[in-house]
Amino acid sequence: MDKLVAMQAFVRVVEAGTFTKAADLLNMPKPSVTRLVQSLEAHLDTKLLNRTTRRVTVTADGAAYYDRALRLLNDIEELESNMTRAKVNPRGRLRIDVGSPVGQLLLIPALPDFYAKYPDIQIDLGVSDRPVDLISENVDCVLRAGEITDQSLVARRIGEFHSVICATPAYLKRHGMPRHPRDLESDGHTVVNYFSHRTGRIYPYTFIKDGERIEVVGRHMLSVNDSNAGLAAGLAGLGIIWTTSFMAQSHIHAGQLQPILLDWCADSLPIHVVYPPNRHLSTKVRVFVDWVAELFARSDLIHRKCSLPKAGVAAPAAAEAVA
Repeated sequence: MDKLVAMQAFVRVVEAGTFTKAADLLNMPKPSVTRLVQSLEAHLDTKLLNRTTRRVTVTADGAAYYDRALRLLNDIEELESNMTRAKVNPRGRLRIDVGSPVGQLLLIPALPDFYAKYPDIQIDLGVSDRPVDLISENVDCVLRAGEITDQSLVARRIGEFHSVICATPAYLKRHGMPRHPRDLESDGHTVVNYFSHRTGRIYPYTFIKDGERIEVVGRHMLSVNDSNAGLAAGLAGLGIIWTTSFMAQSHIHAGQLQPILLDWCADSLPIHVVYPPNRHLSTKVRVFVDWVAELFARSDLIHRKCSLPKAGVAAPAAAEAVA
């Protein structure tokens, strides 16, 4: 038995909750993972896991072993990455998750610069608006918008999203120009709403003007849980949409979308790069975090609200829809 490989298999099973998920994360057959953990238990003469047909839970001894094993594996990774060559050229596999618009419009176009600096880092990039569990899914870091409520994670603020309410000129010609946020709740207008991945709850559009705060949930024919889908719905004329200015800007310039309610505004949404609180942050994660922070610091798409005829932004509570 390779003790180090068995230890890695055990740690992944604990984090994933099942042998099947752990095998997928390790790119190993499930029977191999099972044999490694069984060999480790036999070697230690200790039961580490309680097994059921649906889920694996850790025993008290297993929890203590997991904590020590995780620290040891992190120390080994840090030791290897801190060798002379790794200091110059960080290497290894990096699992990152970002929201669809951030990935497509901001991160992926800039990756040639990252690879020019760090050619030995392999990135596995998850691109979706679905919230991920960093621990159980073995994700190194994520980029997310909005306030981070999980206090067990480390969040580094790297920018902010500005937002805009808009519709197609054809829609506004048919339904008229809204003059007040409450107009969005009238029978004369439809909106494209966003709903939570987790709960299905519809997020209201939030407007602020001169200290007055208004939340609006307009009538919709379509609600989505993906920001690109929301933008596509707006471009198709299905209703008034909320979107980020960096997503809408090119469509506004092309005359495909028209911003509305520009005299109402809302707080911008902070953008964070989030990662687990490992005792030692690996070199490959550290260089990516620093690189993406620099990328967002110099991005015009992030720091310009939009080239609109008049300053003004609006935002719903749906931070996860743009993350």
